[in-house]
Amino acid sequence: MAQQRETGVVVVGGGIAGLAFALSMHQRGMACDVYESVPQVKELGVGITLLPHAMRELSALGVQPELEAVGIENLESVFFNRFGQYIYREPRGRHAGYPLPEIGIHRGKLHRILYEAALQRLGADRIHTNHRCTGVTQDETGVTVHFSDGSGAPLAPVRARVVVACDGIHSAIRKQYYPQEKVAFAGINTWRGVTRHKPILTGKSYMRVGSIRTGKMVIYPIIDNIDGQGMQLINWMAEIEGSSEVMNDWNSGGRADDFISIFKDWTFDWLDVPAMIRNADQILEYPMVDKDPVSQWTFGRITLMGDAAHPMYPRGSNGSAQALIDARTLATELAQTADPVAALHAYEAQRREATAKVVLTNRSQPPDVINIRVEELSGDRPYRHIDDLISQDELRQLSDNYKKIAGFSLEAVKA
Repeated sequence: MAQQRETGVVVVGGGIAGLAFALSMHQRGMACDVYESVPQVKELGVGITLLPHAMRELSALGVQPELEAVGIENLESVFFNRFGQYIYREPRGRHAGYPLPEIGIHRGKLHRILYEAALQRLGADRIHTNHRCTGVTQDETGVTVHFSDGSGAPLAPVRARVVVACDGIHSAIRKQYYPQEKVAFAGINTWRGVTRHKPILTGKSYMRVGSIRTGKMVIYPIIDNIDGQGMQLINWMAEIEGSSEVMNDWNSGGRADDFISIFKDWTFDWLDVPAMIRNADQILEYPMVDKDPVSQWTFGRITLMGDAAHPMYPRGSNGSAQALIDARTLATELAQTADPVAALHAYEAQRREATAKVVLTNRSQPPDVINIRVEELSGDRPYRHIDDLISQDELRQLSDNYKKIAGFSLEAVKA
């Protein structure tokens, strides 16, 4: 085994949270080393929506032009019931008066942009791949981080003043402090896919159709003109509550036959949902899980960040946004505070309760609360006109309430 290396700040995990934190540290003139478990960073996954509060953080990191170049700026968010009937529409991002756009993008492209920025700014010698964290030990002066490679062989440990755990919902570091903890599965399974399709509605529309009680789809474009003939790459996510007591696997290949029966009658004049599912380039399955908020993130010179700190339902595109805010907050505290341990506690004091509210809100009042409310009012039947059930002002209030709790109301982002 090679000799132990010594460094200042170690970031465990080179995902969105870890790379954003490293870039924030570099902006403030502070060095860190990022250790990522995969041997090679590739463009994997499906779509993600970057809400204005996420774009605020990414713009501050100087990567907004690159993101706009490869993503699609959302014009509107539109809600429909499972019969394809219109419920509610609202403008999004710049079109709603925000100073920043809302962008649909392939998650792999977002990751690549952050990764390449980190390589360029920090230097390749600060980004270490094929390092899977297996545990940490600490004393009064520092932390020793233990690693293995992809084959499980031990690698040289690294000694650091501070360790930031950005290693996701299955964080090895979090598990060390919460060994009995399990993910919370409420019986909702999801399937995500991408399909080459002609533009739907405006070609810049984010659509929520149906509800988790009877079947729900979230649909939005992430790559424009993918074939040179005007087709888009459409990202979609199917959700159903109580579909199975068995939790889906993580990021594994999904089969259309496992869930398409839920959507077999969803043939609308504006979209053929079964055909979109059948024509998918790729389908992945995921469980809808989170973890209960915990009372402590910081343990001596170690703290948690992003999904390692506050795993939340993948609803409302808020997980990445909260991780980005974490990254900026901690980098700022480390730059302003002489004592790094005090900086970790100051970061936790600002972020732990705020993110706990988002976790709990995503459980009790998700963004599709509009669809659920309309389904209740209509008795899950087609209606003559949405105004017969509920006013557009009431629907707007439901939407605005979620934005306030999640931290991306117009006033919050402008501030």
